[in-house]
Amino acid sequence: GVGFMLATSFWVLLAVAVIGTLNPSGGDVSVFLPTEQSLLSETVEARDRTALFARYNLGGQFASALGALAAGVPVAVAAAVGWRLVEVQRVSFLAYAVVAGALVLVYLGLAMDGTPGAPARGAPLRQSRGIVLRLTALFSMDSFGGGFAVQTLLIVWLFRRFDLDVATAGAVFFVGGLLGAVSQIASARLAGRIGLVNTMVWTHIPSNAAYILAALSPTAPIAVFWLLIRMLLGSMDQPARQAYVMAVVPPEERAAAASVTNVPRSLAAAGAPLLAGALMNASDFGWSLIVAGVIKITYDLLLLWQFHAHPPLDEAPPAATQPAR
Repeated sequence: GVGFMLATSFWVLLAVAVIGTLNPSGGDVSVFLPTEQSLLSETVEARDRTALFARYNLGGQFASALGALAAGVPVAVAAAVGWRLVEVQRVSFLAYAVVAGALVLVYLGLAMDGTPGAPARGAPLRQSRGIVLRLTALFSMDSFGGGFAVQTLLIVWLFRRFDLDVATAGAVFFVGGLLGAVSQIASARLAGRIGLVNTMVWTHIPSNAAYILAALSPTAPIAVFWLLIRMLLGSMDQPARQAYVMAVVPPEERAAAASVTNVPRSLAAAGAPLLAGALMNASDFGWSLIVAGVIKITYDLLLLWQFHAHPPLDEAPPAATQPAR
């Protein structure tokens, strides 16, 4: 955060972004995500795991929505005091650094208190290597598609296509973040009725179709409507996906499984914005959104085909026993 506030060279900013694992999507790409998922999965019974991840994501998305709304604050401050907008936006990165410092204190508190139920050390993938690698390949495909429509690029596209300013875009993503946060709770209930894989697939397909419809929209209100539908449905697969990964591997391999499935996803998403930027530079039409929708729908269908008949370990039917003699 301090580096982004002080640096003016593109290459210095790029180095800071890479070292600091800053993510244009607003999500987490650091070591925290797999570590938190593996620890959280040990704190509840299997039947409550999806609901726990829903609450976990709910907090993150709600805070992210507030951050999106706060993106309009520098615009108001610059207009009120007569400063250059870019200078006020630089100072806003200081707030990012202050929040990061507060998180250090939170994590130090967790380290001192310990996490009940968590294994002392994780085991490498042995029993679950095959299924984890297959899931990783599919999740990476999904992330690659999502990289064509990360939040930062959507803001740029809305500005170039419809002349939507940053403050208005921030308000749109605030509302979308709230919708996505609320949908997390519905995801847990839906997973209890139709299963984890079905929840992942049948909520994700219409949300990805909304990307395509947004790209085809002739006006800003229609495009924003479809993007809000995408934000409402697009996060419902997250708790189910996180719970499914934790449920199809033995407890001692959960930390490794979370890392293996999350890290390649971040790498896969890294190259897509470069291609999306090239598409936007060539045309203001939403080709990158169409590419994102097609790739992600293909992922959904492959996921259903590969794993619809693969229940979690704690839902698998018990092995048949021999009758007593």
